Amino acid sequence: MKGVARREVRKLDGGRLSPPVEDDVVAEEPLEIRAAGETMAITMRTPGADRELAVGFLFAEGVISSREDVGSVSHCGRPDQEGYGNTIDVVPGAGVSLDIEKLSLTRRGTLTTAACGVCGRRSIDDVLAACRPQIVAVGTISAETVSAGIVSLKRFQPNFSRTGGIHAAALLDAKGEVISAFEDIGRHNALDKAVGKLVLDGRIPGDAAKLLVVSGRASFEVVQKASAANVPVIASVSAASSLAVDLAKAAGITLCGFVRDGRMTVYSHPERLK
Repeated sequence: MKGVARREVRKLDGGRLSPPVEDDVVAEEPLEIRAAGETMAITMRTPGADRELAVGFLFAEGVISSREDVGSVSHCGRPDQEGYGNTIDVVPGAGVSLDIEKLSLTRRGTLTTAACGVCGRRSIDDVLAACRPQIVAVGTISAETVSAGIVSLKRFQPNFSRTGGIHAAALLDAKGEVISAFEDIGRHNALDKAVGKLVLDGRIPGDAAKLLVVSGRASFEVVQKASAANVPVIASVSAASSLAVDLAKAAGITLCGFVRDGRMTVYSHPERLK
């Protein structure tokens, strides 16, 4: 299965060490993301859905703004083969000039690890400057829909079931239906993949995605990327960080944490919940 590797391990149980056995572990490899041949970033990711990852990353960074900005996305050397190699290039559409300098002013060409979606930024001001204006969403969402969204995330985590070491992110519509979901060793990568799919489908920018659900905690980069995609509600399995809460308040996003068993902690804009 893509995204899973096999490695030799030994297991300790009851004070006894087992003979060597093969076990499933999450695959992690570097991916160099290029735009028009220029290196934008190198991220540590779980292979698979690299096209979506590259497009979602460039969208969140403001390098591209819609599907029309993208001419083609391919792995270098094998344009027609998904997953070949660890370099992918986003070629702009005809007559499109990508805003590459926007990224070069912040973290262009730096390493983004699986744990950090904002590493390489020159300052926190760079991150704040990349965020979109405050989201003003009409309507409300039920607490039941938010809770159900977290539960539905489990259906899209086959590799977590095998390895116990991979994150997931899903975008849901106004009816609470999942419209894009991906796994990755990096939570921010999983979100980039989910957003990138909808950008390639022509549904982002727009208001198709009403709810983002993520495994683990809600960090600053999760809120930043949700803001870029105009997603008004975020739900996480675990806690939110202080900066995530501050940005959610400033961006007009309803941020919910510890969503489980019908309970949740609402950190910002509770007026959207009913």
